[in-house]
Amino acid sequence: MHILFIGYGKTSQRVAKQLFEQNHQITTVSRTPKAADFAQHLTQDVQQLDLSQIKAVDVVYVLLAPSRNATLSSIEMYQHTYIDSVQPIVRALKSHPLKRIIVVSSTRVYGENAGESVDDETVPKPSDAQGRLLLEMEQHYLQAFPEQCVIVRPTGIYGTSTARMQKMAETTQHYPNIHWSNRIHIDDLASFLVHLLHVEHVEKSYICTNNRPQPLHERILELQKAMHFPELVLESKTETGKKIYAKRILESGFVLKSEDEIRNN
Repeated sequence: MHILFIGYGKTSQRVAKQLFEQNHQITTVSRTPKAADFAQHLTQDVQQLDLSQIKAVDVVYVLLAPSRNATLSSIEMYQHTYIDSVQPIVRALKSHPLKRIIVVSSTRVYGENAGESVDDETVPKPSDAQGRLLLEMEQHYLQAFPEQCVIVRPTGIYGTSTARMQKMAETTQHYPNIHWSNRIHIDDLASFLVHLLHVEHVEKSYICTNNRPQPLHERILELQKAMHFPELVLESKTETGKKIYAKRILESGFVLKSEDEIRNN
């Protein structure tokens, strides 16, 4: 199959490599040039996407991320990246015989923030403008490609850098409350996106997380103990955040890789 990636960052690159190794033809699109020995790369702004000169596309992965722009607010960047790009992408794909379009969104579409549990059956009710824009993006793609579209909502992605968490471990002396956090290793996310290509009867949306919600202060404490830093003090047992569980990815036959295995590879 001919597989197109719109947005070619760290996750896309992992997915594309796996699919190339499965003998698929790969074309990628991003704002900046990228080295890709096994892929045809198009350096384009998705707002003016032109796919008229490439071979017919069978499957599309859309993995966009806001660019850093000092002149735009966070909300404006979300609008520009996730909403304003939909119609140019839909128009560019109109002449291609798509079998599936996989759009990566975020669990930010769930607005729960008092320690509640969320799973694939939870109705998204965003609590901020960014979450509302992501949900609007999802709805646009589902309307444009009602039979082909699959939405994937990852939780926080880790596995590319430990610098942020190490800095928190070094500097955090007090933590205000019990804040539930949820994670997915980038290799698990990439492998699930590959897996979706081979699922015959897909759901309209999938949460992607490791099913191990953890209070953030506990994660910081683990690092503080391991690195022999002073241990933080929890100031309140009030709960914020949410506990997120991915049921449909397991029902699809996908097996999450354990964190211990990932660390050893």
